[in-house]
Amino acid sequence: MIIDFHTHTFPDKIAAETIKYLASKGNTTPYREGTLSSLKASMKKAGIDYSVVLPVATSPKQVQSINRLSVQENGKDGVFFAGAIHPDCENIEEILDSIKSSGLFGVKIHPDYQGVYFDDARYIRILREAAKRDLVTVTHAGVDVGYPNDVHCTPQMVLNVLERLSGLIDGKLILAHMGGYQFPDEVEKRLVGKPVYFDTAYVLDRYPEKCKELIEKHGFDKILFATDSPWSDQKKFVDLLRSFGFGEEENNRIFYRNAEKLLKNRGHEYL
Repeated sequence: MIIDFHTHTFPDKIAAETIKYLASKGNTTPYREGTLSSLKASMKKAGIDYSVVLPVATSPKQVQSINRLSVQENGKDGVFFAGAIHPDCENIEEILDSIKSSGLFGVKIHPDYQGVYFDDARYIRILREAAKRDLVTVTHAGVDVGYPNDVHCTPQMVLNVLERLSGLIDGKLILAHMGGYQFPDEVEKRLVGKPVYFDTAYVLDRYPEKCKELIEKHGFDKILFATDSPWSDQKKFVDLLRSFGFGEEENNRIFYRNAEKLLKNRGHEYL
């Protein structure tokens, strides 16, 4: 089995425009159209059984509509959805209660697109309240190609949060992009071995040897296979991870067992 724990889709009516804007802003090239149907086609081509879509709310007013659509599509045709939340929402607890009761496994935050530093009190509140409800939080970590000059989630900020919420969010925080895109040395110094997951989204082909080293040092039970599709090629990432030469048991943990544990423990027993 293969589970891609980090993908993005957009509603059909805005997908083309959104992808064009993001590609231009980040000076990057998408590998598919950005629709849900294009994700399913990509999964089939890559031999991926399940994908997790991580929607981002760039303003509080988007949260309700995004979550409504996520609940509607969650679990269909091998695609799971996280909920969206924004640090400026006033009703954080209510939103998280709704996400929990709707069967979503957790939330996605994006400090760069939401304009808030990761160790800000608003994110501390979200992380604390999500953990109390046994929800997972996935955060963008490191440089975002659309906002390269002001990094809102550095390894040191993550360390600040882990110290502030000591023990409370253990095993319930996923740091995208191997703990911090373009910060591999700092990730190794500050975050390797901490009770957080790293996902392989976007970075696996950017510095593969360093990724392999970080995987081995952080531990195979704390790594999630992920691509960041449409911004990476799902098939290429599957082949690249296999080329690292890990054993079958290690590959299985990365490809699906770690993700399966996170999802099954939060209601997705039909995996």
